[in-house]
Amino acid sequence: MVKLNRIYTRTGDNGTTALVTGPRRLKADLRVEAYGTIDEANSAIGMARLYTETLAPVHEMLLLVQNDLFDLGSDLATPDTGEALSWEPLRITDSQVERVERDIDTLNARLLPLTSFVLPGGSPAAAHLHLARTITRRAERIMVDLMQVPMEKVSAPALKYVNRLSDFLFVAARIANEDGKADILWVPGQNR
Repeated sequence: MVKLNRIYTRTGDNGTTALVTGPRRLKADLRVEAYGTIDEANSAIGMARLYTETLAPVHEMLLLVQNDLFDLGSDLATPDTGEALSWEPLRITDSQVERVERDIDTLNARLLPLTSFVLPGGSPAAAHLHLARTITRRAERIMVDLMQVPMEKVSAPALKYVNRLSDFLFVAARIANEDGKADILWVPGQNR
């Protein structure tokens, strides 16, 4: 259980932060950047939810995603070093990825196929969902970067989750645009 009695600790005043397992890393470390960007995506989803209250089931699905993103942040903040831990670390699971896939399929069934790329925007909910999508894509790129560092691991379910999440946010944005009817489509070369 998380217990936060004191919000400031002064331990990060030197530019470092502690991972769940204890070691300190620079706040600019790729692992810290990865879970920090996941937190940013979560905040953007929180903003989007302000505009999705009338969009069932999207509103409820987004709340599940927000909880998953805390799980993902914990997963990333607890590096798998191969050392035995005295507790079971929280990890993203295949079942979470599969739930997001089912949610994508449920929402996508309501939409007509696309004939062009969609410009980010439309309704306020869609605009916020597109912003959350692009932040999620950045988090994914950072996680892939982290995987290239020797001795750093990112689990396959964690990487799959962020990949599916950006797809989910895209489909949710289309739902927020009147099931795609209010999508703004890209017109290649329109302004030449």
